[in-house]
Amino acid sequence: MYKVLTLNQISTKGLERLPRESYEIASEFSSPDAILLRSHKLQAEDIAKSVKAIGRAGAGTNNIPVGACTERGIPVFNSPGANANAVKELVIAGLALGSRGILPGIAYVNSLGHMNDAGEMAKLLEKEKKRFKGNELAGRTLGVVGLGAIGSMIANAALNLGMEVVGYDPALSVDAAWRLPSSVKKMENINSLFAKADYITLHLPVLDSTRGMVNADLLSACKPGCCLLNFAREEIVNVDAVIAALDKGQLRQFITDFPVPSLIGREDVVLMPHIGASTDEAEDNCAVMAAEQIDDFLKNGNIKNSVNFPNLQLERSGHCRLAIANHNVPKILGSILGILAEANINIVDMLNKSRNEIAYNLIDLGGDVSSDLLAELAALEGVINVRLIH
Repeated sequence: MYKVLTLNQISTKGLERLPRESYEIASEFSSPDAILLRSHKLQAEDIAKSVKAIGRAGAGTNNIPVGACTERGIPVFNSPGANANAVKELVIAGLALGSRGILPGIAYVNSLGHMNDAGEMAKLLEKEKKRFKGNELAGRTLGVVGLGAIGSMIANAALNLGMEVVGYDPALSVDAAWRLPSSVKKMENINSLFAKADYITLHLPVLDSTRGMVNADLLSACKPGCCLLNFAREEIVNVDAVIAALDKGQLRQFITDFPVPSLIGREDVVLMPHIGASTDEAEDNCAVMAAEQIDDFLKNGNIKNSVNFPNLQLERSGHCRLAIANHNVPKILGSILGILAEANINIVDMLNKSRNEIAYNLIDLGGDVSSDLLAELAALEGVINVRLIH
């Protein structure tokens, strides 16, 4: 029986993917096998020694100490793309809010509660509606920075709205490239995108290379009157630089899902309370994906959508399976295989992959493995952990 610790309210549809005959799920455990969470800020010292995997029901993992988990041989899973449609729809709403006087118009109508004559109200609105005139999105240029699951969906939606779309992604994967229509023009650098776009939407993770990326220098390259949208991560944007660009008119408007006190009350800023992925469907999708990945790892050792371990999946064969994490240095795999050969244990199938400083092995065996042999494998220099899966 596996124990899964939940540190946030996890969708029931996701938890149902962890069958009761195999799992015990609770918000408090002394020795859990896995952790499922959403936005809970997890500290390294709070991760019990028994934890074998951590699943994030969402895309970002900046609330998880990934480096500490890697050192302990704990794969961290996320749910890329599961909330993409929810974010895409909110970004499209943000584009509409940034092009038309929708919010000021609504506020104006709500200020007319003192009026009782519908006819007089209609005349007044007809006279005043020009104050809230905007522009259509069709024919405008949208710059998409980050062309992953969310960015590519937004690019497609913008094309369907009649917009021209330019994109920039320094780490564009082959899969992401296939998702993009040929009509999306790829820019050579981010400065060129900022200089060309009427609207810019950000869809990047928080990395050392992206933290504070939207700064004063980059904003100075903006096409004057540009509208900037940030539904990715707060840390990507230097807020002081945005305020300065708004004050100078370099930016016309800033629309973001990450409010901070210095932005509140500005007429050229639209703030949302971090609701990009806050739909029932997105929460269900993320929880299902995270739970299924935890289940497959605990039962089979397979890894999919880990942010710190290589993706590795091997069909089960043989009597039992070894799952071994080790530092990515020479000769460790040879030493592992030598110990198994010395014990006269037949290897039915195996797969080995590495990612940066970590390597991971799945080895299907034709016979049993003793506790002494497991201890010998675990004692090898460079081996981080060894798990026997029956």
